[in-house]
Amino acid sequence: MLALVFLFSPFTGACNTAITSNEADDMPQQDFQELSFEDTLSSKVSRSIAANTYDLLGNPIIADRKQGNKLEAYFVRINADFTLDAMPIENRHKPDISDTIYTIRFGESVLELYAPTQTGDLLLQDADIRNTGIILRNNMKVGMSQPELMTKLKAHDVRILQTTNEVVATTAEGAPIALRFYLKNGKVNRIRYESYVD
Repeated sequence: MLALVFLFSPFTGACNTAITSNEADDMPQQDFQELSFEDTLSSKVSRSIAANTYDLLGNPIIADRKQGNKLEAYFVRINADFTLDAMPIENRHKPDISDTIYTIRFGESVLELYAPTQTGDLLLQDADIRNTGIILRNNMKVGMSQPELMTKLKAHDVRILQTTNEVVATTAEGAPIALRFYLKNGKVNRIRYESYVD
C-alpha cells in the first residue's frame, strides 16, 4: 500500500527526468550537450560504394572493381585492333603457385594486368598509352589539352606534380603509384601508368 502511495504521489517528481528552466540555469552547460551520432546507414552505404570502386590511381581505366576483374571490360574500352598474351609466372610469396600476367597490345600501346590465382583479381599494374586507342576514366586521353587535363585531375584526391613536359598524378604517401601524362605542344601525347602490385 505504501508503494502505491509513492507511485501516485506528487512527491514522485524527484524521479522525473524533465528539468525545469530554473534547474537548467543552475547546472553547467556541458552536462546538457547533445551527443551527435553519425548516420551509420549512410556511412555504411558510402563505405560499400567505396569498397566497390577504384580511385583514379587504383585503376585509371575502370572504376568498378567487379568490372575490373574481367578482361572483357578492358577489351570494350579499346577502340583499335589488339592482341592478348597470357604468361604464367611464379607467385612471389608461394613458389608452388602460378599467377598470370596478361598483356594487351594495340598499336604502340600496352596494358599489363596481373592475375593472382588465389584471389581471382585482375590488377592493372602497368600501362603505356601512345595513341587514342583507349580513353581513361573521366574522358582523359591522348590528345587532350593540358588545361583540360589539370581540371580533370583536380577533381580527384591526388598529388599533382607539373613540369613543362610532364604532369604526374601520384599518391601523397603509400605505395609508389603514378599516372604520368607526357606533353608535347601543350597536349597529352603519351600516358604512362605505373603501379605496385604485390
